[in-house]
Amino acid sequence: MITRSELLDVVYRFYPRGVHCIARVHVPPNETVYDDTEEHRRLIEAANRGRAEYPTWKAMIRRVGDRYGIKNESLHLLSGWVDSAYSARVWVVDQTALSFHVSLLGPYYGIHLPGIPEEEPVAREIAREIEATYPGYQPVPPELGNEVVPDIAMDAVLMGKATIYMCLFSIAWRLVRPV
Repeated sequence: MITRSELLDVVYRFYPRGVHCIARVHVPPNETVYDDTEEHRRLIEAANRGRAEYPTWKAMIRRVGDRYGIKNESLHLLSGWVDSAYSARVWVVDQTALSFHVSLLGPYYGIHLPGIPEEEPVAREIAREIEATYPGYQPVPPELGNEVVPDIAMDAVLMGKATIYMCLFSIAWRLVRPV
């Protein structure tokens, strides 16, 4: 069973406490900025591992794409961007999609549900595919994932606004509007 403490340990390993995510040009000389931290360096390393292991992700979403309309939202990793997870979206019905994320920071995944009756069988199928492709990965339950981490900031997310989901699965968790 995943605990709050375990998830926060992972978050704090990759996101510095109390450091705003602002560019060096906006702070006095010799003041630490987000990009200077050991935590940010670890996040970059995780994204580099994600690039190296991208063929596994690509094969999985290809299998999912054989059954559903899919949009790979992780192509930006291949161009050097830093993110904390692989992400994709599948269409359940018409214009309604669910998104799913596989963390690059630890053995976790999340499925962002649109709140419609047809989502359950699709979500179960996605979960099975993730767990088969990434053995040992577990879903982060909403009661933990939606918890705000009060002392970290992320790119485009102010201090005290980031959730565990956003930290583990990218700010795309916040941006997804499935319905």
